[in-house]
Amino acid sequence: MSAPSVGMASTTGDSTVDRGMTRTVAGARFVEAMERRRFWHGVQDAALALALAAAGIAEAFGFVESVMGDGSPVVSSFGIVLAAGLLSQRRLHTWLLPGVFAVWLAMGVLTLGQMQSLFWGQLVPFIVALYSLARHGRGRLPWIGAGAAAVALLFADFFLPVLQSVDEIAFHWTVCVIAFAAGWGLRTSEARAVAAAMRANAAETESREQARAAVAEERTRIARELHDVLAHSVSVMVVQAGAAEQVVDDDPEYVRRALAAIRVAGANSLDEVRRVVSLLRESDAADGLAPQPGITAIGELVAAAEATGLEVDFEVSGTPHDVPPGLGLTAYRIVQEALTNVRKHSDARRARVAVRCGAGDAHDRGRR
Repeated sequence: MSAPSVGMASTTGDSTVDRGMTRTVAGARFVEAMERRRFWHGVQDAALALALAAAGIAEAFGFVESVMGDGSPVVSSFGIVLAAGLLSQRRLHTWLLPGVFAVWLAMGVLTLGQMQSLFWGQLVPFIVALYSLARHGRGRLPWIGAGAAAVALLFADFFLPVLQSVDEIAFHWTVCVIAFAAGWGLRTSEARAVAAAMRANAAETESREQARAAVAEERTRIARELHDVLAHSVSVMVVQAGAAEQVVDDDPEYVRRALAAIRVAGANSLDEVRRVVSLLRESDAADGLAPQPGITAIGELVAAAEATGLEVDFEVSGTPHDVPPGLGLTAYRIVQEALTNVRKHSDARRARVAVRCGAGDAHDRGRR
C-alpha cells in the first residue's frame, strides 16, 4: 500500500526540480535580455549626445543662426563636449546628469558672464538632462538635479544680458519645467504599471500554489481511499484463502465457495481501484466513472463479510437516499474498516451493523 504514496512523492519531487530548473533558465534569460537592453540604451544615448554635440558646435561657430550674445566659440565648444559626454550616460549612469548644469554654471563663472547663449548647445541639453533625471533618476537625484538646473538658470538670468528679457525668462523656465514634469509623469505611470503587473503576477502565483495544494490534498485523499479499498478486499481474500486451505481435503464444496468469494472480492477491488485511479487522470469526460459508494452499498460489504464465514446482523432504518453523498461515503468507509478489523484482529464469529438515517445524519453502530 505504500506504492501509491511513493509514486506521488517521486512525481512531486520531479516537478519541484523541473520548476527550479525552469526558474533558473528564465532568470538567466532575463539577465541576458537586460544586458542587451542596457547595451542598446548606451548606443542610443551616445548617438543622441553626439548629435547634440555636433549641432551645438555648429551653432557656436555660426553655422546655425540661433546663437545669442558674445563669447568665444572655442570655450562654448569645450562646454558642449563636456555636457555631451555626460548626456551619453543619461540612462546608464543617471547620477552624472547634474554635471551638465554644473558645467555651464562653471563656464559662466569663469568667463564672468561673457559667454554665448546657445539653443542647441545649451538649452536642448538642459531639457534632455532635466527630462532624463525626472524619468530615470532614483531617490533624491531628480530633485538634486532640478535644484542644480535652477541655480544655473538663475545665474543666466542675472548675469547674461541677452536672457534678461521677460520673454526669454518665461520661455526657458517654462520649457525646463515642462521637460521635468513630462519625465516625472512618465516615471509615475511606469511605476503604477509595474506595480499593477507585480500584483497580477503575485495573484497568479498564489492561484497556482492554491491549485497545486488542492491537487496534492486530493491525491492524498485518493491514496487513503485506495488504501481502505485494498485493505478490505485483501483481508477478505486472505481469510477466505486461509479457511479454504484448512478444509481443502475435507470439504471441496466449501473450497469452491471460498475461491468464488475470493474472485468476487478481487473483481470488486479492481473495480474500486479503477474508479479511484481514474480520478487522477486529466480528462473532462465523466463516462465510465462509477458513483461514490454510500449507505446503499453497505449491504455489499455485509455480504462480502458473510461470505468469509462471519455472521453479520445488518439493520438499516430511515431513508438512506436522503443522506448527503459525502456523509454516505464516510459511513461506508467506517463500516468497511470496522468489518475488516473484525476479521483481521479478532476471533469473533458474529458482528452487528446498525445504520440509523435521520434528518441529515447517518449513525452507524456496530459491535462484535
